[in-house]
Amino acid sequence: MGEIFDINAVFTSIPRLLEVLPVSLQITVISMIVGLVFALLFAVIRMKKIPVLSQLVTVFISFIRGTPIIVQLYLTYNGIPLLLKFINQEYGTDYNINAVPAMLFVLVTFAFNEAAYNSETIRAALQSVNKGQIEAAESLGMTYLQVLKRVIMPQALVVAIPPLGNALIGLLKGTSLAFVAGVIEMTAKGKIISGSNFRFFEVYLALAIIYWVMTIIIEQLLRYMERRFSIPDSAQAVNRGGWFSWGRRGI
Repeated sequence: MGEIFDINAVFTSIPRLLEVLPVSLQITVISMIVGLVFALLFAVIRMKKIPVLSQLVTVFISFIRGTPIIVQLYLTYNGIPLLLKFINQEYGTDYNINAVPAMLFVLVTFAFNEAAYNSETIRAALQSVNKGQIEAAESLGMTYLQVLKRVIMPQALVVAIPPLGNALIGLLKGTSLAFVAGVIEMTAKGKIISGSNFRFFEVYLALAIIYWVMTIIIEQLLRYMERRFSIPDSAQAVNRGGWFSWGRRGI
């Protein structure tokens, strides 16, 4: 009878799983960056209450937050080919539906999922900035984009870092669902390895260790960023020029 638990299988599985770590990181980084761009856009649209766009964004956010991400993956995986087929029929184009890379489905799904969730975080962070500073900046003739860049964003960033960091950790772990669209990341690789050696517990334990270590690394980076971008107290702000003075010097 073979060993019930083989510790060597854990350590031999780790290097094989790490071979596809770049795939998981690629999904995480690209989805987070694209998601933050759209999240900021959605937050500004809702704050400014732009007609039609604000209502559409609200419905979109509600839909994303109210459905499981695995269902969103299935919708994207089946929806994009249907969209391309419709475009081919209506406009006489010849897009190769089968040539769409599986990674595209994953990136689109995760990016918009992050955008929906992070838009609320960013909106709350933007609204936390003292309105007096915003009014003072506008009285100096700054446009809204200048106020956003020089006054609001530096302060909102400090408020947003912790929840956005948690979202990043959740996104990294959520990449384990990418195999649904046929992308071979770490979890899919673990399924392949465990299916060949039948050491399911050992392989998934190795996978859990890798995710755990990656989470610890991200947490340490977030703590550094919080210290780096922390807002000084009022006395220090006066001595150093403060956040608003920093923005004013950039005029």
